[in-house]
Amino acid sequence: MGRGKIEIKRIENTTNRQVTFCKRRNGLLKKAYELSVLCDAEVALIIFSSKGRLYEYGSNNSSIRQTIERYKKTHANSSGSSATFEVNSAEHYKHESTKLQNQIQHIQKANRNYMGESLGSLSAKELRQLETKIERGVARIRNKKNELLMDQIDKAREKNDKLQKENADLRYKFQRAQQSGMVPGGSELDTLATFDPRGYYQVNIMEPGPHGYPHCQDQTALHLGYDMKAETPGKNLL
Repeated sequence: MGRGKIEIKRIENTTNRQVTFCKRRNGLLKKAYELSVLCDAEVALIIFSSKGRLYEYGSNNSSIRQTIERYKKTHANSSGSSATFEVNSAEHYKHESTKLQNQIQHIQKANRNYMGESLGSLSAKELRQLETKIERGVARIRNKKNELLMDQIDKAREKNDKLQKENADLRYKFQRAQQSGMVPGGSELDTLATFDPRGYYQVNIMEPGPHGYPHCQDQTALHLGYDMKAETPGKNLL
């Protein structure tokens, strides 16, 4: 069975802590040696125990002091490179900011030209180009407007067909009700004006009525569910 997982924290027992330090120190020194030999790397390892005792390892071709000096030199060069990179980044951002500001000004000027403003600085060629762009834009706007209008017309036609169908169904049901005796028969249905889906009766108000008078606006509409009885001529006299 493999070793159990060890929790990484300070070992409280002094003896166990010293034994673990010796074992892991030797293992770390061995790994540093293997790394320097196998990979031809320059390795410097410095260890201080809890009691202040020094343990060190340096690869064969160099001492620890030389490796430390090399580290300091490399670190100084990298710090200078970082400062140079920060300066270059600031210059880059400044250039990009100026470029974006110029683009914003150009777009604002173009918008003013489209609105017919600030045209004094434009040449004849630029004015012709601007005119062409505006005409193309107007053509696209009109095409889009026509598409919306055609959609509205199609929806209105569909609604008109639906209303006509519903009106025909109601007239058919009313005729069936008359034939079955549920509704008193007579010429009421024949005298009803044809329904116009636009919301009014198709009558000519200038044509005289049956009694020589023009048609009035109070003609009787079709009301299902009510008795359609003619008024008695003498009823209003009582």
